[in-house]
Amino acid sequence: MDLALLGSLVVLALIDSTSFGTLLIPAWLLIHPGRVRVSRMLVFLGTVAAFYFVVGVAVALGADAFLPQITRVLETEPARWTQLVLGVGLFFLSFRLDRKNKKTQPGGGRVARWRERTMAEGSGVTALAGLALTAAALEVTTMLPYLAAIGLMTTSSLAPAEIALVMAGYCVVMILPALVLMLARMAAGDRVIPVLTRFSDWMARSNAVSWIVGIVGFLLARDAAVALGFVGT
Repeated sequence: MDLALLGSLVVLALIDSTSFGTLLIPAWLLIHPGRVRVSRMLVFLGTVAAFYFVVGVAVALGADAFLPQITRVLETEPARWTQLVLGVGLFFLSFRLDRKNKKTQPGGGRVARWRERTMAEGSGVTALAGLALTAAALEVTTMLPYLAAIGLMTTSSLAPAEIALVMAGYCVVMILPALVLMLARMAAGDRVIPVLTRFSDWMARSNAVSWIVGIVGFLLARDAAVALGFVGT
């Protein structure tokens, strides 16, 4: 595997590490005063990472079996036009998502319900693992960098064992920032709780999905425009 592919996967994994399930919920788990319950954090993050690993390997290996047929279809002119329309649509959709987020009252709606659920998970690793699986399952289809990473692995001629190894590394990088927050919380104690609270509130108000959708839409549209001869490389 070349360094360019590795670098791209690391960047995509770091973008995914800022998602709802990989960073915001872990930040909420760390806000509770008192000693950090490391086992709860590790159960949550381990469940999230395992879910994305299994789904990623399954999708990558499944797509690899049909890659020649998929490639031939994607290189046709109708497919390129479809890609162009999809890319332009995603790009303009990102602005609508951003406006919708700004109209939402801070702390309201779905985010508030998830925060309450997270804070209520006071006992039992089973309930916590269930929370992690639910969050990951609801979020997986919207994690465009994750899906792009699977595509890169599928088209890079990696062996099945290499795909599994690379996907494992990808999932570790995804949860790495949350682990760093956990270590900071353990080292600084309750003193870091106000910072974590402000950070989690900022994440809940921000709309990273909108700019990720916009970037992906632009890249899809540009790639299609180049293939159709509208613009040069």
